[in-house]
Amino acid sequence: MAPRYVLAEMMHETNTFSPQLTDIEKFGRNSPDGGLLDGAEAIELFGHTNTSFGGFYELLEARGAIVDVPIVATAWPSGLVTDEAFEEMAGRIVDAARTAPDAMFLALHGAMVTQTHDDAEGELLRRIRVVAPDMPIAVALDFHLGMSPELCTNATVVTGYRTYPHIDTHETAQRAGRALLAGLDGEADPVISWGVLPMMTNMLRQTPAAQPMKDIMDHAIEAEASGEVMTASVFGGFPLSDIPHTGLSVVVVSNGDKGAGDRLRDELMAMAWDRRAEFVFDFDPMEVSVAQARELGDDPTTSGPIVMADHGDNCGAGGITDVMAVLEEAMAQGLDDLVAGPYCDPTTVESAMAAGVGAEITVPIGGKFDMPAIDLDAEPMTLTARVAAVSDGRYVVTGPMATGTTTHIGDTALLEVGSVQILVSSLPLEPFDLGFYTHIGIDPTARKYLLIKSRQHFRAVFEPIAGHIVPVAGPGVCSEDYSIRDFHRIRRPMYPMDLETPMTVIGN
Repeated sequence: MAPRYVLAEMMHETNTFSPQLTDIEKFGRNSPDGGLLDGAEAIELFGHTNTSFGGFYELLEARGAIVDVPIVATAWPSGLVTDEAFEEMAGRIVDAARTAPDAMFLALHGAMVTQTHDDAEGELLRRIRVVAPDMPIAVALDFHLGMSPELCTNATVVTGYRTYPHIDTHETAQRAGRALLAGLDGEADPVISWGVLPMMTNMLRQTPAAQPMKDIMDHAIEAEASGEVMTASVFGGFPLSDIPHTGLSVVVVSNGDKGAGDRLRDELMAMAWDRRAEFVFDFDPMEVSVAQARELGDDPTTSGPIVMADHGDNCGAGGITDVMAVLEEAMAQGLDDLVAGPYCDPTTVESAMAAGVGAEITVPIGGKFDMPAIDLDAEPMTLTARVAAVSDGRYVVTGPMATGTTTHIGDTALLEVGSVQILVSSLPLEPFDLGFYTHIGIDPTARKYLLIKSRQHFRAVFEPIAGHIVPVAGPGVCSEDYSIRDFHRIRRPMYPMDLETPMTVIGN
């Protein structure tokens, strides 16, 4: 008889400083009708995509297993997840655990915070263990998370992304899945070693593609490849979440040898701690960065567009994507031949679509939400623009991140103000694929300046076409400036807020 497994996805990165609650409706991000997915429909849409769900599914499909899918739910990062949404999603997964499957495979994020639970994934696993105390569980996690005891002690295998931009989601799930299946087949005995350091890394210094993280992640990869351990994962952490579990963390799964796992865990954490000062990002004021972009654009030797990445208000880390400050500065400094956006503003899109292509409209773009956690008031940007194009905001991702999935940014309008084009959408978007340009008729390679809201994920598709990339520290709840927000619940002391922080590790 074929084995029967449960495969589920529940993913959200919670920026606790965002004013936007995340309700259940937002968890249908990639669903054709915006609802929660399950069963055969989820498998059809995601079973063969570059996602953690796809990685798990293809591994299980190859074994001829019966795969039950109670839910696939993913929302863009934003504020606290409502308790109602969490109970709906967790309830479906726990109910599936009650059916006594042979094992469970979970694509989770690791940074979900609800109105009640600091660690939603840990709470989910705790509940699963109540109804299925001995069931093997494999978990694939995002690189940005808050590692907790509940998460690690209730899972059998845990792995995390090794890339940022996250182009290895499929591989991450397969690493977790292979380790768990080896245990099920009696070929291995997975044992978890984990630890969290009291250090908050700036997200613009985290990527394993460059130092200071590169050598650390390379060491983890080499230890796994050599067979020293079954899996080894380093997590940069999510510093925009004010919870006790925040910090850089490491998880190692050894083959029955806790000592080997502990040794590698300690080596990786020691490397990170020794480099803690290098994980702090120094940034220029917004005005200086925009001026730098203008100088690069004026340089006749520049080949390819100047990409300005506004990282203070990107939805990939919980931003609202309607702060207009960087665009205002760019236009004030006279940057021309510019495409900016997308900005999330359903009201403006509605006005544009009602007016129709070719019409001229005067609208207040963006600035719909105050952000009291960082003392930032909403400031819309009123412009008179021509409606150049509209679309339904749907396209298939062809880039290396989440390849094969369908993205939906809601009804979308392209507005023109002189030589400046502004893309406005009804739903938020982290621009990790060029489809958001091409689906509405924009050729990004033909423009001088591209202004986007992103921190790191854009690099997967923008680096090959960019003449230069200029990070811009625009205002917003994703700001790398920790001094603008009050942390009340992270453990203290915490580096770099407390420079004399000792290396006190929480773990097993």
